[in-house]
Amino acid sequence: MSTQFLSNLSKNYIELLDDDEYYDITIEVCEDPNVKIFRAHMSILCYRSPYLRRILASNKNRNKENILSHIKLSKISPEVFQIILKYIYGGTLSLNEQDTLVILKILIAAEELLLQELVDYLQKYFVENKSEWMEQHFELIHRTSFQSNSLLELQQFCTKFMANSPEKIFKSLDFTSLPEKSLVQLIKRDDLQMEEVDVWEHVLKWGLAQNPTLLPDPNTWSDDDFKKMENTLQHCLSLIRFFSLSSKEFLEKVRPYKSLLKRQFYEDLLNSHLDPNSKPNDNILPPRNIRIESIIDSKIVNNLNIIVTISRWIDKLDARNNFAYLKEPYKFQLLLRGSRDGFTPKIFHELCDGKYNTITFIKVKGTEEILGGYNPLKWESSDGYGKANDSFIFSFKNNIAKDAIISNIENPEYALYNGSNIGPYFGSDLIIYSTHDEFKDYNKRYCRKRYNEKKIRDAEGIFSLEDYEVFQITK
Repeated sequence: MSTQFLSNLSKNYIELLDDDEYYDITIEVCEDPNVKIFRAHMSILCYRSPYLRRILASNKNRNKENILSHIKLSKISPEVFQIILKYIYGGTLSLNEQDTLVILKILIAAEELLLQELVDYLQKYFVENKSEWMEQHFELIHRTSFQSNSLLELQQFCTKFMANSPEKIFKSLDFTSLPEKSLVQLIKRDDLQMEEVDVWEHVLKWGLAQNPTLLPDPNTWSDDDFKKMENTLQHCLSLIRFFSLSSKEFLEKVRPYKSLLKRQFYEDLLNSHLDPNSKPNDNILPPRNIRIESIIDSKIVNNLNIIVTISRWIDKLDARNNFAYLKEPYKFQLLLRGSRDGFTPKIFHELCDGKYNTITFIKVKGTEEILGGYNPLKWESSDGYGKANDSFIFSFKNNIAKDAIISNIENPEYALYNGSNIGPYFGSDLIIYSTHDEFKDYNKRYCRKRYNEKKIRDAEGIFSLEDYEVFQITK
């Protein structure tokens, strides 16, 4: 068993820093007239800062006489370097009395000196404690963070803020001065709260700013001009959701720039407007300017891709091959939530009977698995099967869309079953009901393959119910 006495160790090393006798290096910081000389110890600096180790190793090769070493750090102020030295020697940092701008300078200095532990701590400190200040000084934070590859948390803060409040950014920040890396990170986000046509116009504006010799009117551009612009926007073009634009937006805002797009891509885009039943490619991105909470109020589903997958399946895109879901996604109106309304068949029928086109989501207890089904008919309390050609059941493992299993009804005569003591009941394949009466909680829940084309769970049989929701879907 070993005991660590770090407090006294830290105190002794700080005393060493203040001692004028045993130092073997001087460090000159800042520039005239604010230059200050600090005394320090090479061995400590080498083991605490990879940056200083590299500089001191270079000096050592030149200094064969073992005379006092001297280095310069002109970009760091004396005030900031004093704080940095106390961290290097004693592992201590006090920010309570520091101005926020000084703390930012400490972060910049720590990044320059490759003090990654301190860099990580200060980034987290800013995000958790100084978010309002960073929004007020956004241009400074944005410029600072994107000048370094190690300030990723601040970069993510900036990109998220830009995505959620783009109007503030475009009014307060010279958008055309954004580094390409920042622009790409912004427009690749699914949660960018801008109309797609505005995203496209801002990308074009940014591209023109990088090519000041080009006139704004594309009708004046030569083939070389288009090629130059295409090269400038090569990392941006694939991130624009062109298929989300209206036909009018396509005609006025995209068609004049068709030479920027790959020929086949443009033909597919054109076909989507001329023939809504034309086939979309699998890699077409869904609209970005929607948040899942604006489509569905769910405690079970928090992944927009699951909603897109369900919407596409309802639209039978595999058969009809149209682009409707890109321009007019479904909305999900909550009818019932078990944890809010109760888990009895009586509640289910009171809230869901007579409602057409409903989706049921079931959360399997103790897992992230989601089961469910689609009923194009209305639910009823009277006993009997309901015939439906378009009913299907599904499962999502780990609440992610790529693991989806969707199973269409194979025997439409037995697609659904209604009864007063029965909840959502899909073809005897996915069942929730009460064996007691309509006023008692569900006590039977199981999943198996019976009337649908394939099983949606590896483990057939009884499952535990944590919660369930029923939504009516509308355009």
